[in-house]
Amino acid sequence: MKLLFAYSTRNLFTRRLTTVLTALGMALVVFVFAAILMLAEGLERTLVDTGSVENVVVLRRSAGSEVQSGVNRAQAALVEIQPEIALDGRGRRQAAKEVVVLITLLKRDTGSPANVTLRGISPASPGLRPQVKLLAGRMPRAGSTEIAAGQSVAERFENVEPGANLFFATRVWNVVGIFDAGNTGFSSEIWGDVDQFMQAFRRPVYSSVIFRLQDPSDFQAVKGRLEADPRLTVEAKRETQYYRDQSEMMATFLRILGISLTTVFSVGAVIGAMITMYAAVAHRTAEIGTLRALGFQRASILGAFLIESLLLGFSGGAVGLIFASLLQWVTVSTTNFQTFSELAFRFSLSPEIAFQSLAFSVCMGLAGGIPPAFRAARMNIVEAVRRV
Repeated sequence: MKLLFAYSTRNLFTRRLTTVLTALGMALVVFVFAAILMLAEGLERTLVDTGSVENVVVLRRSAGSEVQSGVNRAQAALVEIQPEIALDGRGRRQAAKEVVVLITLLKRDTGSPANVTLRGISPASPGLRPQVKLLAGRMPRAGSTEIAAGQSVAERFENVEPGANLFFATRVWNVVGIFDAGNTGFSSEIWGDVDQFMQAFRRPVYSSVIFRLQDPSDFQAVKGRLEADPRLTVEAKRETQYYRDQSEMMATFLRILGISLTTVFSVGAVIGAMITMYAAVAHRTAEIGTLRALGFQRASILGAFLIESLLLGFSGGAVGLIFASLLQWVTVSTTNFQTFSELAFRFSLSPEIAFQSLAFSVCMGLAGGIPPAFRAARMNIVEAVRRV
């Protein structure tokens, strides 16, 4: 086995130019494959990390997102008195009534309009999101027309910095702060007072009620009580599950797109590997005859060429994966299919994606190597030796 491996490796180095060109073709396909999977993974992580397992989101029943939801004041009051809700250091319930709406702002780089999420917050809202940290200025005061923007919004949209004014919903809103929510969806939001937003947008109902549980294991009990209450038409979800649901449609679309594209591209890469291996068989006909004359079995010849094609595929996959990993420092934005608002997130490489990418490249090498390997193994010894 060691002899076959050494023989295959030597032949790859002997045909350096052909090997590099073929490996680069496979690397390009793996790069595209890994990049799109990383895009879907980054989207999911950004949205799932937005939530906390201790928090519960209460929405109108069957509402796909907070934008589509409506919880009236009487229902919100009933939700806030649930005994499982945690208390803060001052004995106040950690529950927040919030409203979510969309506005259109102009992008800094292109000047084109895009939807941005506005979140009307209650006094308890910041305490429910400990990942949110102020970068500049301060958070908006209750009852005022002040707003604070997430870092991603401030970086990507015009006129969003402390001291600037934004005009929407027939009012002028003063930007008083910029906050960083890390790698979460809150970085793509603008926050302001919930009552002011409801008045400005003429919304009589809240979008959701968010609260923190004293004990995360109490979730099923409070969920069952809320959803069984005839006075309420709501459903309760863990915040992590809610944001996972938000990412599902877009992530699935990206994965299907990635598989479709790379399937098409991989055909060319497999053909390239096959041509390379057929050329290797033709060039080494005399070597194959000599090996067979020395007593090497057909299975050994078959194994040698398969090892060579697998090494070719693996090397191409490793190169493609290395370049794809550099995308982790790139931030992109896209429209969330659930809320139709802009969402900024980073490519994310997971061990599962790395394994899938390398396995995909090895499969391409194997598919391109099997026909030439069988051709080499079936060669007639006498005819092959005559070319020595």
